[in-house]
Amino acid sequence: MRSLIDIKDLSVKELDELCKTACDIIKHPKKYAHACEGKKLATLFFEPSTRTRLSFTAAMMELGGNVLGFSEATSSSSAKGESVSDTCKVVSNFADIIAIRHPKDGAGLVAALAANVPVINAGDGMHAHPTQTLADLLTIYREKGGFNNLTIGMCGDLKYGRTVHSLTLAMSRYKNIKLVLISPKELKMPDYVINDIIKKNHMKYKEVTSLEDNIKDLDILYMTRIQRERFFDQKEYERLKNSYVLTVDKLKKAKKSLRILHPLPRVNEISVKVDDDPRAAYFRQTLNGKYIRMALILKLLALAKKNPKKEPLYDKKKVRYDLKCKNPRCISGIEQEHEHKFVPTNKKGEFKCIYCEQKH
Repeated sequence: MRSLIDIKDLSVKELDELCKTACDIIKHPKKYAHACEGKKLATLFFEPSTRTRLSFTAAMMELGGNVLGFSEATSSSSAKGESVSDTCKVVSNFADIIAIRHPKDGAGLVAALAANVPVINAGDGMHAHPTQTLADLLTIYREKGGFNNLTIGMCGDLKYGRTVHSLTLAMSRYKNIKLVLISPKELKMPDYVINDIIKKNHMKYKEVTSLEDNIKDLDILYMTRIQRERFFDQKEYERLKNSYVLTVDKLKKAKKSLRILHPLPRVNEISVKVDDDPRAAYFRQTLNGKYIRMALILKLLALAKKNPKKEPLYDKKKVRYDLKCKNPRCISGIEQEHEHKFVPTNKKGEFKCIYCEQKH
């Protein structure tokens, strides 16, 4: 039995297989209409979501399965102080697979360790959002015909945006990918992404502040909103929230083959007048999210049926318990009776939190 906590949990071969399965679902929906008949998906959403939660719901229903769960923390026993671990242990008795979203980094791993069914991380704080990355990949696959030889611009909040971190990791495994990282200096891509993903995989990249000066070179433009909920300082949010707005005029410099992606929701970073441009792929992207989640549910349920024993999620023999995670967003700081656990990285003398992957 396997869970999906981070996009790196899937090999390149598995990513390609999921995209092909999703495309087959699109072509032959009736073939899959009863694939999950008698199965139940639990959607445990501890923070607001529209696209992701409804996409999971639609995915399971179109596979012939049922859905149960909650859409906010106040609707669950967490409002009474119940831990994520206990919630997932209980829900494992009622469902065949779980999708969880939580505001704390590392909640996905905590859920997978506790549950007795496959767990899909539907977003854990600033850490990871692998199914959004799968939706991004399927969109690129369908719009561009593959993943190699692309120049990808990522624009907006690159500091707090878990979607761009996960997409960078996914694209690092393909050939001849160039990244143009467009952001204000205050919201630039974190050093760990630059050092541990981009440089480590010898990806070509540049960090810039101007969208207008660089849009002409892009094959993919991945826009992101400036996320109010990720800021501790609201004054900083107000100052930066309108840093980038994509308009029809700015698109005049872009290639006709450009495709514009956005994880949504948008605030004002893409003008609504851009929606009618054939290069705008973000609404098609949300539909692709449903299809790729259908493919993922099928894969994880099939693996659980084949081997119900859980695969190890980290190397227990290498764990250190004497370190404390300094990330204020890490779930290890709030989860009841949860020990801080660190495992070694590839760098000598360096360790990382197993939950949020913060380095020590």
